[in-house]
Amino acid sequence: MTGVHVILIPAFEPDGRLVELVRVLRDGPERTPVLIVDDGSGAFYRDVFAAAETAGAVVVAHPRNRGKGAALRTGFAEIARRWPAAPVVTADADGQHTPEDIRRVAVALRRASGATPTIVLGARSFTGAGGGAVPMRSRVGNVITRGLFRLATGQRLTDTQTGLRGYPPPVLPWLQRLRGDRFEYEFAMLLRARETGIALAEVPIATVYLDGNASSHFRPLSDSVRVSAPLLRFTASALLAFAVDTLALLLLHTLTGWLLFSVVAARVISASLNFAVNRSLVFGAARTVPLRTAAARYFSLAGLLLTASYGLLTALSDLGLPLPAAKLVTDATLFVVSFAVQRAVVFAPARSPAERSPAPMPVWE
Repeated sequence: MTGVHVILIPAFEPDGRLVELVRVLRDGPERTPVLIVDDGSGAFYRDVFAAAETAGAVVVAHPRNRGKGAALRTGFAEIARRWPAAPVVTADADGQHTPEDIRRVAVALRRASGATPTIVLGARSFTGAGGGAVPMRSRVGNVITRGLFRLATGQRLTDTQTGLRGYPPPVLPWLQRLRGDRFEYEFAMLLRARETGIALAEVPIATVYLDGNASSHFRPLSDSVRVSAPLLRFTASALLAFAVDTLALLLLHTLTGWLLFSVVAARVISASLNFAVNRSLVFGAARTVPLRTAAARYFSLAGLLLTASYGLLTALSDLGLPLPAAKLVTDATLFVVSFAVQRAVVFAPARSPAERSPAPMPVWE
């Protein structure tokens, strides 16, 4: 990867810290290009954006607030037009990302060039080093999304909510097609990266929170729901299948008294429903997998889960646990395995040999 990188800053109702950041970045030896997307901040903030332009930034604007994801897509498209083939580093407008850390991510991005496109994440430690105490909502939010990400992908990340990220030129067209207008956009990017053949790497940065992170526009309830949407859809699909499976199991067992037959028949019914829902609504890349391939993978997994389910149900029933309670414990235990395997194997598009055996995610000092 060669050539100067571009700094992209999505901004909503910023203050003078944005202008100072632009000055420092533009006054550096590389005179790094800076593109700011004004996400509908309104007339009251025109002076801030005018000062940023005077300091050397290029500013484009949304007529109304559309969300961080939409602002990033606008920025990626503008950069592709103005600076073709330039790497991009995104940073926040509220002073949480220092110029030194922005440069660290840019350097790591250049080092990551290779056959596999790599997104570089500026990972905060959440110890408060360099910026005082970490607000509780930020600490808890990152713990939750880290857990969701690991559950969904099997990968570990230190910081899934960082806005300081580096993107190589080959991923920009994909980023412009990625859905999500608000904070869920950046989380969806991480979830979808591996299945698209994009690697993730981390570089440590300072954890800086100013005024208790009061300038953050993250809305804990609604944005957490958006961030968790892929897992929520899978959970809803699983709950629907669970309800159908449970009703069929109880009905068939009442009619026949034969546990093995009841488990098998109920699971065939519920698994067929679950496959159709997951392929159509839950996993974004599923429809690119041929139906026969996806079905073969899915029902192979279902067979393995069925064996495990029957074994657990039998063991728990022999211990005297009522069948409905045994069923609940069994399905809860197998839920995590099912989600991870479906995302990573069943509905995952074909990858090259190198992508099927990825190297460990690097962490650069």
